[in-house]
Amino acid sequence: MTLQLPQPPDGALRSVLTALVSPTALRHVTTPALRTPDPAHPPVPQHPLAVHLLRPGVALANAPRTGWRFLISCGDEVVAAAETQETADGHAFSHFAEGPYLVATLRALQQARRAAAGAAGPHEPRLLSVPSLYTAALWLHALRPGGTDLLIPLAPAPLGIAAHRVYPAGELLRLFRRAVSPPVQGATGVPPADPDALTVAGR
Repeated sequence: MTLQLPQPPDGALRSVLTALVSPTALRHVTTPALRTPDPAHPPVPQHPLAVHLLRPGVALANAPRTGWRFLISCGDEVVAAAETQETADGHAFSHFAEGPYLVATLRALQQARRAAAGAAGPHEPRLLSVPSLYTAALWLHALRPGGTDLLIPLAPAPLGIAAHRVYPAGELLRLFRRAVSPPVQGATGVPPADPDALTVAGR
């Protein structure tokens, strides 16, 4: 497997560069490296990933792209992430993010590169957000027809799901379904027709 790194739209990158020097955008950021940047190690947006949103009942292939996320590095350290959103007028800055997903995203990208020799065909890394489980995964989308998509859950992962394990997409999506809709005692547990659809009972 080779990783075909995505090229973000110019508008998405411009919105992040503008936010990095905007007092309004930085108002709620607690990271000192962003609030008072070191001229020797200014914040730089790197590792752009298209963000796709997986809702209950939606197949992975149909998960819509909502924007882009960039990891913000100061020197060798990842200090934050910047997310943009797609609007009718193009790409707009949404927010800065801090917390455990920063290091987890970088680790998952490193895992994907190490796994490159063990899978067939080119894959494009994306970020998959799963709001119903308050979780996210690195999505390695197969670009070759018939290829297998892979998912790497970011830490912290939901109970019963191993963070930073490389899963075939269908396997992890089944675990997601069980996590959001645990089987009722005595139920037959018939799976949905679409193995890539995340479903929630009663919705």
